[in-house]
Amino acid sequence: MNKGSINKSTTFHTFVAYFHNDMRIDIITVLPEILESPLGHSIIKRAQTKGLVQVQLHHLRDYTTDKHRTVDDYAFGPDAGMVMKIEPIFNVISKLKSERHYDDIIYTSPDGQRLTQQVANGLSIKENIIILCGHYKGIDHRVREHLITREISIGDYVLSGGELAAAIIVDSVVRLIPGVLSDETSALTDSFQDNLLAPPVYTRPAEFNGWKVPEVLTSGNFKAIEKWQMEQALERTKQLRPELLEGLDEDGEID
Repeated sequence: MNKGSINKSTTFHTFVAYFHNDMRIDIITVLPEILESPLGHSIIKRAQTKGLVQVQLHHLRDYTTDKHRTVDDYAFGPDAGMVMKIEPIFNVISKLKSERHYDDIIYTSPDGQRLTQQVANGLSIKENIIILCGHYKGIDHRVREHLITREISIGDYVLSGGELAAAIIVDSVVRLIPGVLSDETSALTDSFQDNLLAPPVYTRPAEFNGWKVPEVLTSGNFKAIEKWQMEQALERTKQLRPELLEGLDEDGEID
């Protein structure tokens, strides 16, 4: 990216590093086993091992009061499908809020705010958040009216449950926390940080099967490389995601 673009992302990252405390993410779910694998490996695991983030899973059935541990019931009205009950959700959220302050209580919903890099950036400077995974037909709407502070969608489609969406939100946020990635500048040049797709990347060998790495990347001329990267980022965005260019000036910077 060009110098101006990198400086904008660097400024954000410096802000995060200065103000960020260890983050805690509590996830409420009826299927915790779905989340154990994505949250127990790779970058998320390393972040937890380093003490940079805590991710706690809460089985919703543990907060029921009947012997069958019921978390859903039939919807009022003629619609088919089961609805997540309000009582166990209220119980777990009340317990967690009695222990600490939460900056956001998020519900994973297809009709929520679209998850973007900017949304992930904003969440990464929070200290404590709760993510409630939707399931069945949805949750009793009174939960959304009185307990949820924010709804986030990962796309215009419906999943069987919100666990995969929660895993995506956690991954997109945790990788931005200073110290999580071994090379912190890596997150600064990701796609979407400046409303642009990332430029192509290459590694050794410089030639394989007659396919060569662009000469500029092996030139050692960092100014020329940055210029090439910006040109490529703009061209790829124009071809693949032209809607992202709205609001950018001719140099690829956000107006």
